[in-house]
Amino acid sequence: MSATVDDRPEVHAALAATRGQAGLAAALRWETRKLRAQLRSRALLLGALLAPIAVVVVVSAQSRPPKDTLFGRFATENGFAMALLVLGFASQWLLPLVTAVVAGDIFASEDQHGTWKTVLTRSVSRSRLFWAKVLVALGFGLVALVVLAAATIATSALVVGRQPLTGLSGQVVEPHSALLLVAAAWATMVPPLVAFTCVALLFSVWSRNAAVGIAGPVVLGMVMQLVGGLGGIEAVRPLLLTTPFEAWHGLLASPRFTGPLLEGCTTSLVWSVVSLATAFLVLRHRDITGG
Repeated sequence: MSATVDDRPEVHAALAATRGQAGLAAALRWETRKLRAQLRSRALLLGALLAPIAVVVVVSAQSRPPKDTLFGRFATENGFAMALLVLGFASQWLLPLVTAVVAGDIFASEDQHGTWKTVLTRSVSRSRLFWAKVLVALGFGLVALVVLAAATIATSALVVGRQPLTGLSGQVVEPHSALLLVAAAWATMVPPLVAFTCVALLFSVWSRNAAVGIAGPVVLGMVMQLVGGLGGIEAVRPLLLTTPFEAWHGLLASPRFTGPLLEGCTTSLVWSVVSLATAFLVLRHRDITGG
């Protein structure tokens, strides 16, 4: 008795979708395994865990608090202010680098090692491999952010204490509410962090060079920070990818305002979509016959 074959179009479409999902899952597992094997990524996560401990201990031991920074004057007396002080520094200089270390190298490494023809087999298409690398890079950036935030908040609370926090409007926030607000402030880093990851992916695809892929987003972030600090550019600041890093300020004011958060999410979304779309088109039309 012979088996019957269903030639209906919807059946073929379902089978093709199933094969596509399996191909993406396999590529995702492979990219995750490659990332876990890299000493650089493990060292970066370890640094995200240990660096906040060192910073909090050193700053809390200072006789003079850094009064010229936001929440700096309370940092040595209040653990929540210390966590926000570290957040302000990390958002300006550290987070773009943290995510670019992996995202800026994840495509360029295939060019440097000449492995494109090897990885682009019949079972893995360019689009599946592209999205697998994107998901792995985004996942790493988010994990690094969670580790950094958790280590900062926990260390600040243990070393400095959980006293009531004085907000930006002079209001006193009780410890439980302050903890939730500090955690929410760190959570607002997700949209711009995702956008910087996508920018790093674009640099990685376009340049085919890991150094450019990693340094490019960092330099871009520094330039945006400098431009954002200039006067008379109020119309330009909402378009800068570094502006959403400051959106958490509205959570610590009384009354709270979320306008900058919504604008920051929109800005981050635009940067993410444009960067990923451009990177995908560049990779799709790339000639890989040379390696």
